[in-house]
Amino acid sequence: MKAEIRYGKHNVSFYRTNPVRGLLAGRVSIDVFGDNFLPAYTQGDNRDVVATDTMKNFVYAMALDYPGDTHEGFAAFLGRRFLKTYPQMQWLRIQVQEIPFVQHSAKLLSPTDDDYGWVELDIERDGMRALRCGRRNLRLVKLTGSAFKNFARDAYTTLPEVSDRPLFIYLDVYWRYGRADDGVADGPTHIPSEVVRDSVIATFDDFVSMSIQHLVHEMAIRLLDRFPAISELSFEAQNRLWDTSKVSETDPVSKVFSDPKPAHGFIGLTLRRDA
Repeated sequence: MKAEIRYGKHNVSFYRTNPVRGLLAGRVSIDVFGDNFLPAYTQGDNRDVVATDTMKNFVYAMALDYPGDTHEGFAAFLGRRFLKTYPQMQWLRIQVQEIPFVQHSAKLLSPTDDDYGWVELDIERDGMRALRCGRRNLRLVKLTGSAFKNFARDAYTTLPEVSDRPLFIYLDVYWRYGRADDGVADGPTHIPSEVVRDSVIATFDDFVSMSIQHLVHEMAIRLLDRFPAISELSFEAQNRLWDTSKVSETDPVSKVFSDPKPAHGFIGLTLRRDA
């Protein structure tokens, strides 16, 4: 019988403040892996078990010690410190989700329920095993400049073809670096998730797409052209276009929409650079 051992502390929120450096806020989830924790499962022997409450307190202490200003850098810093402090841990998976704030001045901010940066880091004693970064929870509405037509039709098809339509999408975008160290460095090789978000928004604004598939492919191509450090891009998009409820008889482009049914279209894409 084989077992995979994993335990940890999830959703640890932190807000590190400094009058000069500003605010770094996020939610951390830690998963610890290691066969030497098996006695805790099979025999109730907890001698090697680091309590998850201890992990929570460790996150707070490391957030205070961390000299940088990025969530990616904090994930790497936290992972290295965990492994140095607790030799019984073989490797870790750390996720850091940004808690977003809007900055009104150098000292005034307000929280926002908006898109946010996200990091997933796998780290062992020999270094980083994997790094995946992202920008999640994008909500984008375009009033014109999107089409969907010439798709397969059969007896079950009721959707009309449209040459121009509003389009409302939910979007998550993820990327990997060719060198993971580029992503966790607080320097020019690091790509802020806000910059990826702004590029995606600009593409949605100016690109006339024939489908959401067409749209996310163009987003990926532009990002790969702009950022040579990115080796892989992934998109997860949902079609959340509202239902048409009323159309003006005198001005057909004026319409009233209502919230759609729960069922929605999903579109995924992953592009990798050629080796």
